[in-house]
Amino acid sequence: MASSTALSLSWSSSPCWGHSFNGGGNETLKVAERRFNFEVVSQKKAKKLRKVILKEDVTDLGKQGQLLDVKAGFFRNFLLPTGKAQLMTPLLLKELKMEDERIEAEKQRVKEEAQQLAMIFKSVGAFKVKRKGGKGKLIFGSVTAQDVVDIIKSQLQRDIDKRLVSLPEIRETGEYIAELKLHPDVTAQVKINVFAN
Repeated sequence: MASSTALSLSWSSSPCWGHSFNGGGNETLKVAERRFNFEVVSQKKAKKLRKVILKEDVTDLGKQGQLLDVKAGFFRNFLLPTGKAQLMTPLLLKELKMEDERIEAEKQRVKEEAQQLAMIFKSVGAFKVKRKGGKGKLIFGSVTAQDVVDIIKSQLQRDIDKRLVSLPEIRETGEYIAELKLHPDVTAQVKINVFAN
């Protein structure tokens, strides 16, 4: 029978390698002692964000058309497959700016129309409202926002929503001022002369 060969390793301080594989007795492999210095440097995990634009409202994230930075995984796993957002590209950014400019121009046009209408109301003077008279200055019924809207439509051919008209309670003859909220920045005042038949 063949005898088994035992191999043992030992570390020594000698710089040479000694080895013997003759197959007999205890053989020793000497390896030079080496010292390794490892330096461990930790890095923060890089946050991977994607600049996206929302195609529709997303709860707890933002409104349609909003430009956001979201985590890459959230975009890849949720927003992209559901079609709720798309990556921002230079072309898309240019289109977004053009759309914003168009919307801003439309807002400015609406505001200018409201200012022109306010000037018309200012130049008209007072609108006259006739009601059946009662005792003294009292009238039967009252003058409502719908009455003011009807008078404006008949005299100026302008349609005004009655929800835009605010006026005091009118139950007797006299001169009153109604306010018309034509635009968030434009309010027109209209004089109402109420007299009895």
